[in-house]
Amino acid sequence: MQKPLLGQVALVTGGSRGLGAVTAQALADQGADVAISYVASAEKAEAVVAKLKAKGVRALAIKSDQADMSAAKPLIDEVVAYFGKLNILVNNAAIAVQGQTVDDPNLDVENLDRQWQTNVMGPVSVTRAAAPVLSNGGRIVFIGSLLGTHVPFQGAADYAGSKAALIGYAKGLARDLGSRNITVNVVQPGVMPTDMASQVLGDDGAPDALLDLHPIRRIATLEEVSALIGFLAGPNGGYMTGGVHDVAGGLSI
Repeated sequence: MQKPLLGQVALVTGGSRGLGAVTAQALADQGADVAISYVASAEKAEAVVAKLKAKGVRALAIKSDQADMSAAKPLIDEVVAYFGKLNILVNNAAIAVQGQTVDDPNLDVENLDRQWQTNVMGPVSVTRAAAPVLSNGGRIVFIGSLLGTHVPFQGAADYAGSKAALIGYAKGLARDLGSRNITVNVVQPGVMPTDMASQVLGDDGAPDALLDLHPIRRIATLEEVSALIGFLAGPNGGYMTGGVHDVAGGLSI
């Protein structure tokens, strides 16, 4: 099996579970050494690290709260101190606070504000810390959401806004870092089988009314989304930058 990322070092934020964990494994399958960050799931994070090491790569789990902007530089510093460099940054960590319309008198403003801090200022802070040390020819991938460009239901204004903000930031970064051949892209999944989706949709999964909006009438697999991330992180993604790429079964059509 070819290892196009052999010798590369990747950081996947929020890599202890869900899409982050699957992405970390996909990058390791391509030969990359991988660091993951986590907030509270130490046991899950170490389980992911064990799986990565079993693939023959170096791996490290670092506790770092994305909502704390001051934690960004220590996170990057620890990655570089351990691995010696950083080539790929996948800004994956996020939270979802959905279900209330903005005119709800009981609107959970505190958690909505925390969502903005985690989903926008978190990746901005990590990227600012990473940019000076990221290798020339490196890769930055933001994990957005289809809701960043298409909102088919109520109760998602703040979440959608937080993901839309990443698009403008990524496009600006693509301009800023293009002279160093660093590519910057946004991957926008639709509904996926993650803990975050379960918190919003409940244990019954995506309702029929939502699935009916998809030309391909199912939710994405984590492997389908991570495959695109892996492509953008690899050598064949070197001429794709400033892009917003949907993996959502045509929901936005």
